[in-house]
Amino acid sequence: MILVTGSAGFIGANFVLDWFASCSEAIVSLDALTYAGNRENLASVAGDSRHTFVQGDICDAPLVQALLEQHRPRAIVHFAAESHVDRSIHGPAEFLRTNVQGTFTLLESARAYHAKLSADERSAFRFLHVSTDEVYGSLGPDDAPFEETTPYAPNSPYSASKAASDHFVRAYFHTYGLPVITTNCSNNYGPYQFPEKLIPLMILNALSGKPLPVYGDGLNVRDWLYVGDHCAGIRAALEGGVPGETYNIGGLNEKKNIEIVREICALLDELKPSPDGPYERLITYVKDRPGHDRRYAINPAKIMRELGWKPRETFETGIRKTVQWYLDHTAWAENVTSGAYRNWIDTNYTERGTGSGER
Repeated sequence: MILVTGSAGFIGANFVLDWFASCSEAIVSLDALTYAGNRENLASVAGDSRHTFVQGDICDAPLVQALLEQHRPRAIVHFAAESHVDRSIHGPAEFLRTNVQGTFTLLESARAYHAKLSADERSAFRFLHVSTDEVYGSLGPDDAPFEETTPYAPNSPYSASKAASDHFVRAYFHTYGLPVITTNCSNNYGPYQFPEKLIPLMILNALSGKPLPVYGDGLNVRDWLYVGDHCAGIRAALEGGVPGETYNIGGLNEKKNIEIVREICALLDELKPSPDGPYERLITYVKDRPGHDRRYAINPAKIMRELGWKPRETFETGIRKTVQWYLDHTAWAENVTSGAYRNWIDTNYTERGTGSGER
């Protein structure tokens, strides 16, 4: 079996569901169920004997140690993280606690657990750390995409906390021999994404007739990776990745933010037309956020070459699946956009006059 942290969040839940769709190996899930963690994301496997869910904090060392000793996983897949740039600007302390202290706690527990395994078990064990392209900083319009050797240059409290966790993971390989693998992904999108992020917020705002806020001039560029492709990349890295190595997972889909918003509007015009006219009428440009990175792009050549992974979805196919999922799951969206969520939107975007949601 494997231990998955952050399993009720967006990417973690998709990974668990994708895992059980493709194999029978058991999973123990660990999630603190903070605002973005949602047991409803895992409802389809609630009665599955292969799945054990534990509500708990990755900073709780005794809990983590007990789970390792009780379930004896062959791998840890570490998704648990605070991941929203805007929230990190308003409250960086929680990002330091979860992303740095939490990862350190897991590493320490994994190191002690790994040392007690048999030689064969130690050889097979893996600690897979899921990170982000934001640790590399910002690219100019003509710069080559990020590679695994790109120097780190984080520009937000969020990316700084992830960079710190990446460095700890690397250090535990070189210092203690813990068989770690790091993956750095580009912007994910797809089912179950919490609607503080750009794509689900635009979908839900449009359906509610609310403004579609775009930061600055809307020309910030991101590489977009469908979450199912990301899950496949993580599985490939877990099974075939070399300990101590980093693998960048990108979607090969660079898009400007305003292009994303217009594509969503066009799909909604097709799939659920508004009686008030085209959804593009709702686009509103708002004050940019501090330290907004201009462009991210990932070169996934290493994982494609060494592990045989490649993205299956184009942006056009992935965004259509995503929009349709939100149209088909309105009850899920209503449940997660609670009072606490609305209060956060109000707090974050008061000075801008409306809300945005880019990672």
